[in-house]
Amino acid sequence: MVAGKGGVGKTTLTAALARAAADAGRSVLVVSVDGRPGLGELLGGPTLDYDPVILSPATDVRGQISGRVIRAEAALLDYLDEHGMGRIAKRFLATGAVDVLATTTPGIRDLLVLGKVKQLEQQGVADLILVDAPAAGHAITFLHSARSLREVVTSGRVRHQADDVLALLSDPARCQVVLVTLPEETPVNEVVEVAYELEDRVGIKLGPVVVNGCWPDVIGDRPDVAALVDDAGVTIDASTVSHLAETADRVAAKLDQQREQLDRLTATLPLPQVQMPFVFTARLTPDHLGELATTLRTEPVTTT
Repeated sequence: MVAGKGGVGKTTLTAALARAAADAGRSVLVVSVDGRPGLGELLGGPTLDYDPVILSPATDVRGQISGRVIRAEAALLDYLDEHGMGRIAKRFLATGAVDVLATTTPGIRDLLVLGKVKQLEQQGVADLILVDAPAAGHAITFLHSARSLREVVTSGRVRHQADDVLALLSDPARCQVVLVTLPEETPVNEVVEVAYELEDRVGIKLGPVVVNGCWPDVIGDRPDVAALVDDAGVTIDASTVSHLAETADRVAAKLDQQREQLDRLTATLPLPQVQMPFVFTARLTPDHLGELATTLRTEPVTTT
């Protein structure tokens, strides 16, 4: 499960993890639970739908990557069909009964989605299933749905499904959550809060926290631009030197903020960190994804 605040690069990380695993020879299924575009395209394929599609075929050295969307309604249709109720399933959905059920039984939509993920895991459809989970706030209720329903439903198929999903989520050999953040104050605050919520309320194993968008720390202390220009033996007018100095100050301030937030994250969240580089481009391509995948296959840069 890949989770994080909206806008921190959660979908990009899911795609990069898939690429890294495939490069290591593993077959991968990526799953989107909200159906937003981007995940399939990042991996060089089409926009994902409920039916699985191959995004990157297997080769002699690389595993296959496939992808799909899992929605509650379609998962319920599958469930009813598999239990001999295929004839009434579509009529059941057409009446809006799922909406009524979701209103009267909070968490049932999330349980249907997680139940489908659990089924795919048990069927062994891939060596690794990567779920691009909802944004951080919903991620907690999404992953807590099985425990919540288990506390109020004492018997029947819903209770059985909740038990099975909870067994999946609480087994670190089967499921872990990778949290994603940026080296900025608000995302760091939120990822720390979500981490403790997931451990305390859900009881799920947390993997390394991934810090996206880290600028390369290449300038050290604030440089004396005018002195550097003199040392280089080039002629630049004073106005340009002034603009370069302002840019250097802004970059140095950005790096100071980044160091501060990375140190704060290390002090408040005792998890290994993987720091992903900022990609200076207007649009990510599969080539950029390969570079990010290479970073993921290295050891965490910070451990506590």
